[in-house]
This record gives sequence, C-alpha cells and structure tokens, in this order.
Amino acid sequence: QLQKDLEEVKELLTNATRKRVRDVLLAEKQKLELEIKNQPPPKPKDVAEEEKSSLGGYTVKINNYGWDQSDKFVKIYISLNGVQKLPAENVQVNFTERSFDLLVKNLNGKNYTMTFNNLLKPISVEGSSRKIKTDMVLVMCKKKREEKWDCLTQVEKESKEKEKAAYDTTDPSEGLMNILKKMYAEGDDEMKRTINKAWVESREKQYKGDIPMDI
Repeated sequence: QLQKDLEEVKELLTNATRKRVRDVLLAEKQKLELEIKNQPPPKPKDVAEEEKSSLGGYTVKINNYGWDQSDKFVKIYISLNGVQKLPAENVQVNFTERSFDLLVKNLNGKNYTMTFNNLLKPISVEGSSRKIKTDMVLVMCKKKREEKWDCLTQVEKESKEKEKAAYDTTDPSEGLMNILKKMYAEGDDEMKRTINKAWVESREKQYKGDIPMDI
C-alpha cells in the first residue's frame, strides 16, 4: 500500500508547477520512503505451509518390508532406492509404545509412508530409532521385555491363530479331513485325482472291514 502511495506522489510531483505544492509533495515523498525503509521484513511462512511445500509430489504407501529380531530389538527393513542421498531430516519416524509411523519426504519427487499399529508387544519409545543405509531405511524398535516375537502385529497373530484353529481340532480325523479339503481345493487336476483315488480306496477298506467274515 505504501509503495502505491509513493508512486502516486511521484506522479503528482512530475505534474506540479507551483513551488509550495512541490515542497509538500517532496516532504510526503521522503516520509513515505522512510516508512517503506523501516517496514519489518515479511513474516516467514507458516511452518505447516513450509512442510506442505517441502512434501510436494504425491504420497506412496509402503507395503513391502522385511523384518527380523534380536533379544533387544525388532528390526524392520524398508527398501527405498537413493534414500541415502536425502537430508537426514527428510526421513522421520514417530514411535509410540505400540506403533510407529515412517515418513520419507521428497524422494525422487514422491513421499513414502508406512504405519504399523497394534504392535505385538510394547516397545520403548526412547530406545527406538531409525538408520539410513544405502537404498534402505532400518527401523529399530527396542523391546520393553527381552522375549521372542512370533509376528509383528496383533492382527497378524490373530490371523495365524484362526488359521491354526481351522486345522487343529480335537478329533484327529476331522483335522485330517480339513487338510485334505484344503489340498483338494487348492490343488491341480493331478492332485485332485490322487486325493479322490485315496478317498475311494479308504472307503473300500472300511466297507470290507465292516462285513462279517462268517457269512
């Protein structure tokens, strides 16, 4: 606004012919120039806006990973080509006692995220960290108790238990039947013929065994 006022005063000065008018306009011009000079610098962008602009591109959800464990840590390996070239602050991991979020910003024009909720067991937030390696991010979750994890999340554990329950019954023959049904459903034609043949032979043996020998 001040800049516009100054431009208008300059324009008036070029047209002014009377000394008194020119003096007033010159005084106003100097006043405006001083005000513009003493103006505070423009405020920095809002932090959220800066983050938004630094994100750029679009976000990709990471689904592929590998993991293993030691007595003290659960280690998750995430492959990302060229991640070692990024500034360290572009690779962020937020930990809670039962979860972590990974955000990799502006890698080849894209952002990458991965979230693990409902970890199988509690982790130490302070003891957990991340390491940037060549083409890989390693997330180190510090175990609260030194014990073996069967899987990473509670959801995976429940899924495994349901699958196990389907084939682990009190009646051994029922468990075997379930396994045969699964093999038959998933097998090729050769597998189905083999199972059918075994089934027929089994029924024939049972039938012969039921017939009294002294008829």
